[in-house]
Amino acid sequence: MSTPSPPSGAERTDGSSVRIGALVPLTRPGWVEAGRHLLAGLELAVREVNDAGGIVGRPLELVVRDTAADPRKAEAAVDELAGLGVAALAGEYHSVVARAAATRAEALGLPFLCSSAVLDALTERPTQWVARLAPAQSHGWRIYADFLLGAGHSRIAVAAEPSVYWASGARILRDYLTPRGGSVIELDMRALDPTAVCDELVDNGATALLLLAGHPEPAVSIVKSVRRDQRLAHVMIGAPAGQPEFSEWATLLGDDGAAIPFLRYLPERLGPLGARVGTALRERLAEAPSFVAFEGYDTVAVLAEVLRSHGADGARTAESWPRVAVEGTRGPIRFSRTPDISVWQWAWAPAQVVDRDPAQPDRFRILHVG
Repeated sequence: MSTPSPPSGAERTDGSSVRIGALVPLTRPGWVEAGRHLLAGLELAVREVNDAGGIVGRPLELVVRDTAADPRKAEAAVDELAGLGVAALAGEYHSVVARAAATRAEALGLPFLCSSAVLDALTERPTQWVARLAPAQSHGWRIYADFLLGAGHSRIAVAAEPSVYWASGARILRDYLTPRGGSVIELDMRALDPTAVCDELVDNGATALLLLAGHPEPAVSIVKSVRRDQRLAHVMIGAPAGQPEFSEWATLLGDDGAAIPFLRYLPERLGPLGARVGTALRERLAEAPSFVAFEGYDTVAVLAEVLRSHGADGARTAESWPRVAVEGTRGPIRFSRTPDISVWQWAWAPAQVVDRDPAQPDRFRILHVG
């Protein structure tokens, strides 16, 4: 009598690894500091999974590829990782890159758990292959718009670079603010230098300027120019995309980088798991972990549970998203179908609007909770 083969590779105990492909921006023009934090979270969780016995006796292995904020590079990485036999894809920070990776993963039938990218239209059509931990941009940026209105800002200027992500953000803000008495003035950074931005702010009577532009440039130069213009002492600078989250921001701008509200996806207070993971991430990073590091950790925690429960077969993983129930660092994680979102979505990670305290720029102040 022949012995039936196990239903999936994850149930073998021969010591061969279960591989997860990780997409991370590790070189410019990618946001390298975000990539470093994302990777730290992914790696910490893999280590802890393996310390606890791996995936049904098999070690979990992370196969990392640098996307460098390049959609074509991401597509090539997805093809390569699929050829290496990874059980699933994880990661990515940049929304346009994640969209390219998600489209390719869907075409190949490879499950992808997106850690950090927020663009609503992560895929053009509903798909079973992709799930996401980060809140959709429309969810987070509406919370930010509520903060603006509550702080008395209704005439908003946005310094915007050309990008699907920035255009989507400007549209979300306009659609939310306009019916509530607000207005959004777009300043095209292809046509304006930082000094001209200051003149436009004066001419348009804006009380808030939002940085819908890349880090470090031109965002850093815009901040310096506005801070030094006495005509704009009353203007709040904001950064809903989170540029001030990372230490490089404070290093480049010093005191000028404080009091610039941004979105981050953390609870007001971490629970026991989040606190323990936060301590371990701080040791690994040699600095305070960003919310992106927690997103990385939670990504592997979810995939490890799926692989233990449903095996390493891609179709079974994709079918399992609605049955996921994992205690993450920032709360219980479950996935659902959300209106106008094409992927399986955790609805929602906790969201805050915070800034760096002018009196102590390495300390964050919570200004608004979504």
